[in-house]
Amino acid sequence: MIKDIYNGMPARELGSEGWRKPWSGTNGGNCVEALKLADGRVAIRQSTDPDGPALIYTMHEIETFISGAKRGEADFLFA
Repeated sequence: MIKDIYNGMPARELGSEGWRKPWSGTNGGNCVEALKLADGRVAIRQSTDPDGPALIYTMHEIETFISGAKRGEADFLFA
């Protein structure tokens, strides 16, 4: 078990197993990857930089983001 998990930590310190690409499309695999942590939080990293920083979110933050995206609240990013 990893002692200290913090926002911006090197993603490699979280290991290489269990990362998933839930939002991968037809872009050749260049996307974000997510890892559900043992304490319920979620780590996000860029697939093209798996050793780069991991952003750590609570489950509530992830649920809020995904719910908002489903409601169209992030559509301004496509304009």
